[in-house]
Amino acid sequence: MYLAMNRFTVPLENAAEFEELWLSRESRLQDMDGFVSFHMLKGPEEDGAVLYASHTVWATEDHFRAWTTSAEFRASHARAGDTRKLYQGTPRFEGFTSIQAIDAPAPA
Repeated sequence: MYLAMNRFTVPLENAAEFEELWLSRESRLQDMDGFVSFHMLKGPEEDGAVLYASHTVWATEDHFRAWTTSAEFRASHARAGDTRKLYQGTPRFEGFTSIQAIDAPAPA
């Protein structure tokens, strides 16, 4: 498993617009081999800003890398330049390879 995450620091006054942008955008993730799941996470508010993290799980890092060079990636990020005014700095990317997984037991 490979987890790809981008963190965004969003000024409080832009939080509602930032959330609406993510909630209304067309994702192409489900069209990609190796895609497992996506979550947009809202974190704490601190010093007038809110921390957000996009959290994507892939079967392997190679599947994630294929996504980043795909036509689906380019299409889903076509408006990314329009959103830069909503957050501070640049998104911070972090990638992680799973070394252990513990799942909840299946319901009886």
